[in-house]
Amino acid sequence: MDNAKVIFEHPLNEKMRTWLRIEFLIKQIECNKKFDSNNALLFFHSLCELLEIVERNDIRSDLSKDIDEQKQKLSIWLNKQGVDIKILTTLLDKLNDILAQLNATPKLGQSLKSDRFISSLRKRLTIPGGCCCFDLPLFHLWLQQSQEYRDLQIAKWLESFSTLYLAISFYIQLVRQSGGFKLLTCSNNFYQNPNEVSRLLRIRLPINKGLYPQVSGNANCYAIRFVRLESELDNKIEMQCVEFELANC
Repeated sequence: MDNAKVIFEHPLNEKMRTWLRIEFLIKQIECNKKFDSNNALLFFHSLCELLEIVERNDIRSDLSKDIDEQKQKLSIWLNKQGVDIKILTTLLDKLNDILAQLNATPKLGQSLKSDRFISSLRKRLTIPGGCCCFDLPLFHLWLQQSQEYRDLQIAKWLESFSTLYLAISFYIQLVRQSGGFKLLTCSNNFYQNPNEVSRLLRIRLPINKGLYPQVSGNANCYAIRFVRLESELDNKIEMQCVEFELANC
């Protein structure tokens, strides 16, 4: 446990911020899709939040542009010596397949938006305790149905996001792999970047140091301040030299 490390990620543009939020909600949905009447709202909160993000943003267009940009960057390496062409070609074929699926997919989340059951839940989830049995008898009855019945319904709801799941997961994986970790040291708990353009920062720290990063800035200029967990409790920040690992992706 003494050698265990934690990775903090910070997006440096608005689109990457959206992609990370979608990825987070997808993980929450997958983790909580097996539930009972006592923890069902964990699943539905995440599902409705994902639907909210999809409705407010032009997800398909923005994601297609980012994936196409990633494809162009990878294509440059086709003419470089020493590159594994087979692996690179496989990646490019995968990106082309994802782009084709995105373009062929109807408006993301449209079937959920028009679903009466989901719509009734969304209206009540914004109210504290608003999903009690007397508020939503339809929901209360649905929770009493068999697991098989509920699983079929859940699979149908999630199908409308299947292409989004695939595209987001693959794209973010490529972004993360585009930057390797470098060991760095900063003084006075503060680090400022050397004008290195990035979409995503990945900061790796030992858990036993009790530090977490606070990042400010944008893709062209950012700064990291390291804060002790205890300082949130006693409001004292100890100035120190911090050793950490940083990946610019």
